[in-house]
Amino acid sequence: MILYKRGYKKTASHYFRIKSGDLTVLATLFIAQTLAVCERNYITDLSFKVSGSHLTFPCESTKNIYLQSGRYISKNIIGTRMQIYKDEAFIALPRYRTGVPFTLAKFSLRTRGCVASLTPYPCWSLQEEGNCKAIQSAVDICIDQMDILWVLDSGICNTLEQPVRRCAPKLIGIELKTGQVVKMIDLSNFVTPESRLQYLVIDYAADGHAFAYISDAGARSIIVYNIMENKGYRVVLPKPCCACAPDVLYLCLVRRCCGNELFFTYLSGDKIYKVKCGFLQSGQAAGAIVECGIKPADRKIVFLGTDNGAAIFFRYKGESDIYIWNTETCFKSENGLLVQKGNECRLPTEVVPGYKRLMWVIESNFPDYVTNTVGCLGASVVVHPLVKTCD
Repeated sequence: MILYKRGYKKTASHYFRIKSGDLTVLATLFIAQTLAVCERNYITDLSFKVSGSHLTFPCESTKNIYLQSGRYISKNIIGTRMQIYKDEAFIALPRYRTGVPFTLAKFSLRTRGCVASLTPYPCWSLQEEGNCKAIQSAVDICIDQMDILWVLDSGICNTLEQPVRRCAPKLIGIELKTGQVVKMIDLSNFVTPESRLQYLVIDYAADGHAFAYISDAGARSIIVYNIMENKGYRVVLPKPCCACAPDVLYLCLVRRCCGNELFFTYLSGDKIYKVKCGFLQSGQAAGAIVECGIKPADRKIVFLGTDNGAAIFFRYKGESDIYIWNTETCFKSENGLLVQKGNECRLPTEVVPGYKRLMWVIESNFPDYVTNTVGCLGASVVVHPLVKTCD
C-alpha cells in the first residue's frame, strides 16, 4: 500500500503551500510526497476506531448519572468531521440524537491500540446542552493558520429525532495552545427560517484579517464573516448555482499564490463552481462566480477536503473510493485520480492533512446511522491515513 504524505512549508504569509517539484509524474499539486509502504503493522498502529463506548468521564459516578438520565446513549454517537493539530485529532460529534454527552472531542494519535479514547474538548463545561455559552451541536470544525480551532455550532439538537433549537447558531474560536475560548460569534442575524448551516472554512486576507465562510444550504447562500471587524453578510448564490434540491452545500478552500479561491457545489447540483476569496471579502461576489466543470450525469459528488494546496479530495455519493482533483484543471471524470479504494462498510466523510505529514481520513457507516440500523454497538467510525493498496 501507499501512505500519502504531504510535504509543506510555511510561507511569509503563513499559508501552507505544496512544494511544486514533487510528484510531477502525476502533474498535479495534490500531494508533495509519497512513501511506498507495504507493512500492514505500520498501518494498524495508525488506525483508530472511534466509538461512543469509549468516552472519558470525570469519574464513574458522573458516567452513571449520564447513563441513568439518558444523557449518554453510546450507540447514538457518531464522529463526522475531523481536524488534526500536532499529534491530536479533534472530532465533531453532532447531536443528531439524544444521549450525546459532548459534541466536540479529541484523542491522541500517539496512542497505541486500535481504539481511541475520546475526551471532551476543551472541557466539560463547554459541552452543556441548553447552555447557550456552550457548544450545542458541532456540525463542522476548522483549524486556521493561527492555530485556532473554529467550531460551527448549529444550535439544534436531536436533528434526526425531534429537532430542538437550544440556542442561536454560533461560531466559536478556541486557541489550541491554551484551550481558551477566544471568540464567540452569534450568527442569528445571518440566518433565515429555511437556513441549514453545514460547512465551515476559515481564510485569511492579505491584510491579516480572518474571514469565515459558512455554507447555508437551505437559504442557498454563503455567509461571509469578517472575524476581526465583527461584521458579516450573506452572499445569495445565483440561480444557476442552486437550480437543484437544497440538500448539501459543500465548501472547499483552495490556496494559491495569486489568491485563494472558494470552491462549492450542491450535492444534487450538476456543476462545480468557484469564486475568488477577494471578491467574497470585499462583498463583490456578484458576477464573480466561475463554473469549473460538469459532473457525470449519473453521479453526485461529495467534497471531502483539501491538502492545504490546490487539490480537492472527493468521492461519489454512495461509493467509498476516494479521488483527487487538481483544481488547476477543469472538473471532469478523467481528471479525478483514484487515491484510495474503499470498502463496503464505511464511507469517508473528510480528508485532512496532519500528523506525520500524512493525509488522514475519517470514515463511517453514516447511512446506517441515519436510518438507525447500526445496532447496539453503534456507528462504525475509523480514523486512519489515506492509503492505496499495493498493486
